[in-house]
Amino acid sequence: MTTTSYRTAEQIGHTEQGPRPLPALGEQTAAAQPSLVDTVLPNGLRVIAVRKESVPMVEVRLRIPFAGTERLHSARAEVLANTLLTGTERRDRAQFDTDLAAVGGDLSSVVDPERLSVGGSALASGLDVLLDVLADALTGAVYRDEEVARESERLVERITMARSQPSVIAREALQKHRYGDHPFAKEMPEAAEIGEVTPEQVRALHKASVLPRGSLLVLVGDIDPDAAVATVGTVLSGWQSDASAVELPALPVLTPGDVRLVHRPGAVQSQIRLSAQTLPRTDPGYSALQVANLVYGGYFSSRLVENIREDKGYTYGAHSYFEFTKDNATVLVEADTASGVTPAAFWETRYELGRLVLSPPSASEVDNARQYAIGSLLTSTSSQAGLCATLAALGALGLSYEWLRDQPMRIADVTVEQVTEAAEKYFAPTKFTGIVVGDADVLAPQFRAIGGVVLP
Repeated sequence: MTTTSYRTAEQIGHTEQGPRPLPALGEQTAAAQPSLVDTVLPNGLRVIAVRKESVPMVEVRLRIPFAGTERLHSARAEVLANTLLTGTERRDRAQFDTDLAAVGGDLSSVVDPERLSVGGSALASGLDVLLDVLADALTGAVYRDEEVARESERLVERITMARSQPSVIAREALQKHRYGDHPFAKEMPEAAEIGEVTPEQVRALHKASVLPRGSLLVLVGDIDPDAAVATVGTVLSGWQSDASAVELPALPVLTPGDVRLVHRPGAVQSQIRLSAQTLPRTDPGYSALQVANLVYGGYFSSRLVENIREDKGYTYGAHSYFEFTKDNATVLVEADTASGVTPAAFWETRYELGRLVLSPPSASEVDNARQYAIGSLLTSTSSQAGLCATLAALGALGLSYEWLRDQPMRIADVTVEQVTEAAEKYFAPTKFTGIVVGDADVLAPQFRAIGGVVLP
């Protein structure tokens, strides 16, 4: 009789001499150049088409600069985005869905203070249908009265619910604190403003602002890039205008200063939001700054998470990240905490900013952050949808596929000295401003004692 024994995972990872060492990481090599076309059509629309054959699908992302300064622009834009795909002279809402379903497709549209975005996917063999539906909406959306009324009613419900969420309240307070009355600060209209929007206003906004010149269309999938661009040129030939899509006015440079406490009566949880001016992606120093941010709070093994989550248990999640617009870049720090520990968590968050300057990242910290940055970038762009979304985001900043291709090599070349310099220059606590949203009756006494917070 024979018996079979198995080793546990722990046994497999050990040898008589101790834990089995991990193999060394391989050298970072340049990514292969895919088949792609990056061109501007006669109507001013920039088109990027990339062959990625992992599955027989194609992803599409359209970005139209869509800023506005009028009082009701945000409300009109929201109604437009929610009714863009509900009907044309050729199709009603049901026909849109039927045509897309026939090619396994979908399309949706959203808007923010900077742009109108339309995105979706379909079987690669159905790209012509997907583009025809998109072109039909761009050139022939009619915004029927009943559709505008129906979507406006839904919008009011969604906005009312969203404004009760602590994260939305904190984001609005931060945007107001950073940018005042700049259009970028208004990410969501008031529910009452939706009621003032008429179908005629939405049609007028479409005619004035849904424009090809200055917009970007990205296609990624199992496609021939040249043939795909030719199809786009044919299908969207009727989308014409001499005017350009409306870009967001330049954002002011952030002014560092005290953090403002925003009173939220009865809140049992607080939101800490800090922000500082940083470098755009196009700057040669961006890669070192990216690694410095990871060491501070940009991933789970960061100093901030280790401190206020793992060590002290002040929060379930804390993180820092960049926010880019076409001509601007900032870093944001976020943590949600119970009211009883909010001042302590705020103190530790600022302490870690100072520690990043006074106690620079070690070689091991930089190496770990560098590997994470490269790995997460490659993972996020390994799918058709991920690559398409990334190229659309980069293209809106004026960057090309070549920037994305070369970024892992740039990160791999970052030195400890460069990260230290970036940390000193952009992560000093005196560079930041921000807000804390919470119950001032509970938080004010401790914030008054530690200083640096403007009380209501």
